[in-house]
Amino acid sequence: MKRLHTLLAALALTATLPAVAAVEGDLIAAREAFHSNNVAELARYATNTSTHPLASYPAYWLTWKALDKDDDAQVITFLNTAREGVMPERIRNEWLKHLGKREEWARFALEWQKLPSEGADEETRCYADVLKLRQGGRDVDLSAFLQGRDAPQGCATLIETAAAKGLIGPDWLWRRMRLLLAGNYLTAARQLATATGLTLETNALGKPSSADPSTPGGQEALVYDIVRNKGRANLEAAADALRALEPSLSRERVGFAWGQLALLAAKRQQMAQALAWYAQANASQLTDEQWEWWARAALRTEQWGILEQVTRTMPANLATKPAWQYWRARTLQALGRDSEATGLLVQTSNGHHYYALLAREELGTMLSAPSSAKAPNEQEIGSIGSLPAVRRSLALFHLAEDYRKPEFRTDAQREWRWAMRTLPDNQLLAAAELARRHNFYDMAIYSAERTRDEHDFSLRYLTPYRDITRRYAKQLEIDDAWVYGLIRQESRFITVARSGVGASGLMQLMPATAKWVAGKMGLNSFAVDDIDTNIQLGTWYLRYVLNSLSNNAVLATAAYNAGPNRARSWQDSKPLEGAVYAETIPFDETRDYVQKVMANAAYYSSGFEHTNLSLKSRLGTIPAR
Repeated sequence: MKRLHTLLAALALTATLPAVAAVEGDLIAAREAFHSNNVAELARYATNTSTHPLASYPAYWLTWKALDKDDDAQVITFLNTAREGVMPERIRNEWLKHLGKREEWARFALEWQKLPSEGADEETRCYADVLKLRQGGRDVDLSAFLQGRDAPQGCATLIETAAAKGLIGPDWLWRRMRLLLAGNYLTAARQLATATGLTLETNALGKPSSADPSTPGGQEALVYDIVRNKGRANLEAAADALRALEPSLSRERVGFAWGQLALLAAKRQQMAQALAWYAQANASQLTDEQWEWWARAALRTEQWGILEQVTRTMPANLATKPAWQYWRARTLQALGRDSEATGLLVQTSNGHHYYALLAREELGTMLSAPSSAKAPNEQEIGSIGSLPAVRRSLALFHLAEDYRKPEFRTDAQREWRWAMRTLPDNQLLAAAELARRHNFYDMAIYSAERTRDEHDFSLRYLTPYRDITRRYAKQLEIDDAWVYGLIRQESRFITVARSGVGASGLMQLMPATAKWVAGKMGLNSFAVDDIDTNIQLGTWYLRYVLNSLSNNAVLATAAYNAGPNRARSWQDSKPLEGAVYAETIPFDETRDYVQKVMANAAYYSSGFEHTNLSLKSRLGTIPAR
């Protein structure tokens, strides 16, 4: 418990060290009882009357178990006791879903009023809209359910209720149906058909040859076969099958199918084919993803006229995104419409994200080391530290660190984020500094990034472990600003970070990669979570992929996230502007990763007194495949 004395001082606790340690031991035991479903043991810990900041957590975990059994009494008891913070908000949110599912609308209406709007998740909002429809309302927005994704049960109930009240008709329902089928959400598609009376030929989904093209359900099964089966196996064969079936299908279904094949082609970077098929698509049925890939197909092939048309006609929620404001401006420049382009670039440059940096550079403004906001004083930092949610967050964070219990870190993050929701800039900066002092680096960055007018870039772009990182970067002759940009995106400086696929540490090394690199370096034994070792292995691997990919930082960054072979496969037969390559990476995660790492590197470099390369220069040119 190496940081326990520091934690006690920071939280202004007056209990003795042994007493605090006993409470923390009980918390760990209670958490284990929760995970092992030992409700009796958990209930015993829930009676704790300690003044420790985390004393209410056993009762919180007990209430989650009560929700599983629809035990409303325990839920009510907890909500009457814990009135502030993320714990009662999460419990109320989950209870509302149970009440909606049980159709206990009177109680739902009472509890819904107590839940802050920012605390409601999608399914809870759907149940609230069901209540609104039951009370005679009609103004519910269902557009999110025409984006080609499944939805939780409460949202399925909302769709069914809206259909029963005549607010959406068969055309809308069939459109939702074909999107579900295209995404292979077969269970949801069958549920929608059963609940709303659509005559989907469910047997034909597995045996398309039995589909009856004279019925709507049969046509949907045929389109599903073309898009989902043939399209993913062989796009040209799928297109031939669609052409052969066109006379038998409705115009809406033909247009839908061409749009789906166009999306598949674009994501496989068959851009010319994608543009040809987009031209035959029904634009009114395109999802946001399809619109964006239409734009990317035009961008990668430098079809400026098409890109201008797409960015002009895409839905407003997309057209106003920084990405498409920036690329529309670049398109207008290519078409000689410089004054229109300048106006868009000025709009896009308002911010500190990837596209804002690119826009500023197009306007002729280089990034320089940003001036810091006024540093918070000790009184401001102490005031933030006295907030109950912040005290709970720091206590949870140090439990996670001192006892190596990473599950407590997740709770710590939730408490911290809840505490930050309504704070003004000066308090956010005080919170960021407090988190930095506790080595709670990810939440320091989180708080600093939330400021609206006052910014402290030394907190947004923290540089812990500076000597280690600089040493290995210098040995391997790689840019330490780039290394920091990558670590910030990979782990937010969480030394014990674990990804869902098993990557570890600051530089998020996969076990096989770490072992391979260690072997190449002659390390017979190593601990991948050790800070020095993790940075040593990670920088060596970064140098390796950089060497193997034309010494190109964008390709190496993509390779670090998705693998060298994928990074190579995304190259073109001709050289590409780095920003175009990054924009047309088909994996959403990798595209976002590359853009953020390179923007991070630009910010770090501006603070490291390096040669001030523009972001566009950093992105450079991607050589031909």
